[in-house]
Amino acid sequence: MPEKIYTIPVNEAFEASCSDASCGCPFCTLYNTLEENELDRILGAAMMEPDVRIETNAQGFCDTHFKMMFVRKNRLGMGLILESHLAEIAQGQKKKLLSLKAPGAEQEAKLAALENSCYVCGRIAFAFGKMMDTAAYLWENEKEFRDKCAAQPYFCLPHYRAFVAQARRSMNKKTFSAFWEQVSGIENAYLEKLGGDVSWFCKKFDYRYDEEPWYDSRDAVERAMKFLSGDLHKDPKKVQS
Repeated sequence: MPEKIYTIPVNEAFEASCSDASCGCPFCTLYNTLEENELDRILGAAMMEPDVRIETNAQGFCDTHFKMMFVRKNRLGMGLILESHLAEIAQGQKKKLLSLKAPGAEQEAKLAALENSCYVCGRIAFAFGKMMDTAAYLWENEKEFRDKCAAQPYFCLPHYRAFVAQARRSMNKKTFSAFWEQVSGIENAYLEKLGGDVSWFCKKFDYRYDEEPWYDSRDAVERAMKFLSGDLHKDPKKVQS
C-alpha cells in the first residue's frame, strides 16, 4: 500500500524506536513532535491570526504550556497573547456583578472552566487522536507496520491503553485478538524486564550486593517513570537521555 502523507509521522516514529530502543514509546515521540509544532505555530505567524487569538483568549493555556512557551524566549509574543487574554478575563469579571440571586456565580463557573482549558492541549489532543487511529489502521492493513510494531521496545502505559482502546473500537474480533497478542506480549515482556531492573537497583543499596554488577539497573528508576507516565513535554529534536 502506498504511503499516504498522514501515515508518514506514525511510520517514522515507529521506525525510530525500532532502530534505537532509547527513543522509547513511539507515541510519546509523536506527542512531543505535535507539541513542538504547536508551540512554534502559536508563537509564530498564527499568533496574529484573528481566529486563533479569539480561541487563545477564551481557552488560555495550562501551566505546562505557559512555561514551555516562556522558555522559547519570545517575550513580545507572550506579552501580546497575555495582553488580550487578560483583557478577556477582565471583561468577563465585570459582567452581572449586581446579580442579587448569585453574585459572581457566572464568573466563578467561567474561571473554573478556564483552569481545565488549554489551547495547545486541545490542538494536540485532536491531532494525536487522529495519529492513534492511523496507527491502528496501519496495524490492521499493513504487514510491514505490524512488523515495526512487533519490534517496539515498549509503549508507555497511558499510550498502550489508548492504543488498545482504539484498536478495540476499529478492528473486528479476530483482528483485535491478533493485535492484542502482539502488543500485550511487548508490554508484558518489558514489564518483566523493567521490574527485574528496578528490583536489582534496590538490591544494590544493600551492602551484601556491593561487589555485584549493576547490569541494566542504573537508570531503572528513570525508565520506570517514563513507562508509567509517558515521556512527554520534551524537544524531540534533542538527544534523549
